[in-house]
Amino acid sequence: QVQLVESGGGLVQAGGSLRLSCAASGRTFSSYAMGWFRQAPGKEREFVAYINWSGSITSYAESVKGRFTISRDNAKNTVYLQMNSLKSEDTAVYYCAVRKFSGLGTTSLRLYDSWGQGTQVTVSS
Repeated sequence: QVQLVESGGGLVQAGGSLRLSCAASGRTFSSYAMGWFRQAPGKEREFVAYINWSGSITSYAESVKGRFTISRDNAKNTVYLQMNSLKSEDTAVYYCAVRKFSGLGTTSLRLYDSWGQGTQVTVSS
Protein backbone atom coordinates (compact mmCIF):
# COMPACT_ATOMS: atom_id res chain seq x y z
CA GLN A 1 0.00 0.00 0.00
CA VAL A 2 1.45 3.34 -1.05
CA GLN A 3 0.72 6.18 1.32
CA LEU A 4 0.69 9.75 0.08
CA VAL A 5 0.93 12.89 2.19
CA GLU A 6 0.36 16.32 0.63
CA SER A 7 1.61 19.58 2.08
CA GLY A 8 2.14 23.18 1.07
CA GLY A 9 -1.41 24.42 0.72
CA GLY A 10 -2.63 27.66 2.23
CA LEU A 11 -4.12 31.09 1.63
CA VAL A 12 -2.57 33.27 -1.06
CA GLN A 13 -3.58 36.41 -2.92
CA ALA A 14 -4.43 36.30 -6.59
CA GLY A 15 -1.25 36.46 -8.65
CA GLY A 16 0.77 34.72 -5.97
CA SER A 17 2.49 31.36 -5.90
CA LEU A 18 2.45 28.16 -3.89
CA ARG A 19 4.36 24.90 -4.14
CA LEU A 20 2.59 21.71 -3.17
CA SER A 21 4.52 18.59 -2.19
CA CYS A 22 3.40 14.99 -2.08
CA ALA A 23 5.58 12.52 -0.20
CA ALA A 24 5.10 8.84 -1.00
CA SER A 25 6.00 5.72 0.93
CA GLY A 26 7.39 2.65 -0.79
CA ARG A 27 10.64 1.55 -2.34
CA THR A 28 9.49 1.61 -5.95
CA PHE A 29 8.30 5.22 -6.20
CA SER A 30 10.52 5.78 -9.22
CA SER A 31 8.42 3.34 -11.25
CA TYR A 32 5.06 5.06 -10.57
CA ALA A 33 3.25 7.67 -12.57
CA MET A 34 1.87 10.47 -10.39
CA GLY A 35 -0.94 12.92 -10.81
CA TRP A 36 -2.43 16.01 -9.22
CA PHE A 37 -6.17 16.59 -9.11
CA ARG A 38 -8.36 19.18 -7.44
CA GLN A 39 -11.90 19.50 -6.19
CA ALA A 40 -13.68 22.78 -5.64
CA PRO A 41 -16.81 23.02 -3.47
CA GLY A 42 -19.83 21.63 -5.25
CA LYS A 43 -17.77 20.40 -8.19
CA GLU A 44 -16.37 17.07 -9.28
CA ARG A 45 -12.72 16.22 -8.83
CA GLU A 46 -10.77 17.23 -11.92
CA PHE A 47 -7.41 16.54 -13.47
CA VAL A 48 -4.66 19.14 -13.02
CA ALA A 49 -1.37 17.52 -14.10
CA TYR A 50 0.49 14.24 -14.39
CA ILE A 51 4.07 13.12 -14.69
CA ASN A 52 5.47 9.81 -15.87
CA TRP A 53 7.85 7.61 -13.89
CA SER A 54 11.03 9.34 -15.06
CA GLY A 55 9.74 12.87 -15.23
CA SER A 56 10.28 13.05 -18.98
CA ILE A 57 6.58 13.33 -19.84
CA THR A 58 4.14 15.76 -18.29
CA SER A 59 0.64 16.89 -19.12
CA TYR A 60 -1.58 19.70 -17.87
CA ALA A 61 -5.19 20.73 -17.88
CA GLU A 62 -5.79 23.65 -20.22
CA SER A 63 -6.87 25.81 -17.31
CA VAL A 64 -3.43 25.61 -15.64
CA LYS A 65 -1.11 25.25 -18.63
CA GLY A 66 1.67 27.81 -18.53
CA ARG A 67 1.06 28.59 -14.85
CA PHE A 68 1.58 25.24 -13.07
CA THR A 69 4.56 22.92 -13.25
CA ILE A 70 4.68 19.32 -12.05
CA SER A 71 8.00 17.74 -11.18
CA ARG A 72 9.38 14.86 -9.16
CA ASP A 73 12.44 13.91 -7.16
CA ASN A 74 12.68 10.14 -7.13
CA ALA A 75 15.51 10.21 -4.61
CA LYS A 76 13.13 11.87 -2.15
CA ASN A 77 9.99 9.95 -3.15
CA THR A 78 8.28 13.28 -3.71
CA VAL A 79 6.26 14.94 -6.45
CA TYR A 80 5.72 18.69 -6.60
CA LEU A 81 3.23 21.10 -8.09
CA GLN A 82 4.54 24.64 -8.52
CA MET A 83 1.60 26.98 -8.94
CA ASN A 84 2.22 30.51 -10.21
CA SER A 85 -0.11 33.36 -11.19
CA LEU A 86 -2.84 31.88 -9.05
CA LYS A 87 -6.44 32.85 -9.70
CA SER A 88 -9.52 32.69 -7.51
CA GLU A 89 -10.80 29.82 -9.65
CA ASP A 90 -7.80 27.74 -8.55
CA THR A 91 -9.32 27.56 -5.06
CA ALA A 92 -9.85 23.87 -4.26
CA VAL A 93 -8.62 20.91 -2.29
CA TYR A 94 -5.64 19.49 -4.17
CA TYR A 95 -4.95 15.76 -4.16
CA CYS A 96 -2.00 13.76 -5.36
CA ALA A 97 -2.51 10.27 -6.69
CA VAL A 98 -0.34 7.34 -7.77
CA ARG A 99 -0.54 4.70 -10.47
CA LYS A 100 1.19 1.78 -8.77
CA PHE A 101 1.03 -0.50 -11.79
CA SER A 102 2.02 1.90 -14.51
CA GLY A 103 4.73 4.40 -15.15
CA LEU A 104 2.55 6.28 -17.62
CA GLY A 105 0.34 9.15 -16.56
CA THR A 106 -3.31 9.59 -17.44
CA THR A 107 -5.95 12.26 -17.02
CA SER A 108 -8.50 9.68 -15.81
CA LEU A 109 -8.82 9.71 -12.04
CA ARG A 110 -10.31 6.21 -12.09
CA LEU A 111 -6.95 4.80 -13.18
CA TYR A 112 -5.11 5.99 -10.08
CA ASP A 113 -4.75 3.50 -7.25
CA SER A 114 -4.06 5.51 -4.12
CA TRP A 115 -4.81 9.06 -3.06
CA GLY A 116 -3.56 11.49 -0.48
CA GLN A 117 -5.77 13.22 2.05
CA GLY A 118 -5.69 16.52 0.16
CA THR A 119 -4.43 20.01 0.94
CA GLN A 120 -6.54 23.17 0.78
CA VAL A 121 -5.52 25.98 -1.55
CA THR A 122 -7.45 29.23 -1.21
CA VAL A 123 -6.80 32.14 -3.54
CA SER A 124 -8.24 35.47 -2.49
CA SER A 125 -9.10 38.07 -5.10
